[in-house]
Amino acid sequence: MSEIERFDVNEDWAHSGIIKAGNLYFIGYCAGNVGQPVELQINGAFDQMEQRLKMVGLGLENVVQMDCLFRDVWNIPIMEKVIKERFNGKYPVRKSIQTEFAHKGGEDGLMFQVDGIAYSEKE
Repeated sequence: MSEIERFDVNEDWAHSGIIKAGNLYFIGYCAGNVGQPVELQINGAFDQMEQRLKMVGLGLENVVQMDCLFRDVWNIPIMEKVIKERFNGKYPVRKSIQTEFAHKGGEDGLMFQVDGIAYSEKE
């Protein structure tokens, strides 16, 4: 196995945005468009995921698993609509969880975040 590589490192948060370990890529804390309607936040989170994947030469079609965190889990149908538009039929397995976010912005702040695992045949 090759060594572990970290990308998109944020020293302030003590956080790596994406980590390569062998053929797997772990993508953490993708969020975007905070404070806007939930559909725009979901698209913003997938935009950030896509940007991180591009850093390592991958795309959304490489994502095999996602953990989708919602402030209101009843927004799952909105996420499913966005996934159908963005993943071109290459759907990952996923779980959806409702949570209170530890993020400034209050009730109108963060409503969606996604973490994932991607796979690449190249090591």
